[in-house]
Amino acid sequence: MTQPADEDALDRRGVSELRPTAAHDSGPVPADDPRHQELPVDRNQAILQAAKQVGAILKRNEHPFALAGSVAVYAHGGHQNLQHDVDFCIRPDDAAAVAETLREAGLTVYTPPEDWLLKASCLGQQVDLIFELAHEPVTTELLARAEELSVDSVLMPVLAPTDLLRGLLAAFSEHHCDFGAVLPIARTLREKIDWEALRRDCGDAPMPAAFFFVLERLEIIPPAGPPATTPEEEQR
Repeated sequence: MTQPADEDALDRRGVSELRPTAAHDSGPVPADDPRHQELPVDRNQAILQAAKQVGAILKRNEHPFALAGSVAVYAHGGHQNLQHDVDFCIRPDDAAAVAETLREAGLTVYTPPEDWLLKASCLGQQVDLIFELAHEPVTTELLARAEELSVDSVLMPVLAPTDLLRGLLAAFSEHHCDFGAVLPIARTLREKIDWEALRRDCGDAPMPAAFFFVLERLEIIPPAGPPATTPEEEQR
């Protein structure tokens, strides 16, 4: 997911001071610490391990969050063809506290040029801590709709399927419109998605409207019904 950066936005959010953790911040990691263990050969399993580690840290410290991205799709029953990183949604006001918690756990946390997320490294995998989805701040209401699911045997809140797809559709633009990446997600999770809500929220924009058309032609979703009429219109 790509969004244009605003150089001053992080300063306004109060997290611009976050930088890579120095070695003396949390002391040396013991040799028998799990973070020293050899990563699984399988990349998908390595990403799952990182998701479990970070999710467990956030749960233990009672930070509101929800797993997002390809690992969330996997948790909802999607294929285990995970992308190159792990995504978590957090609220903007919690960014500094989450970063400090991860630092205290011995992870590296830093601010990228993009002003809508923080990045961390866990078990050699990149972790994105997102506080804006398609230019909209992550809210308490969004996190409240998350579902508690097992992620490779670790329970954690996972972004609801409708919210997952809404974020992907809202990110479509003339410069970023990869239907091929989103199509398998829509196909896999179609029975769990509120398509009426997505049409209402995104259907007026040209790129999501085109995506809905493709889904209809592929018979993944039924065609949209006629617009709802008011009692006054029915009497005419």
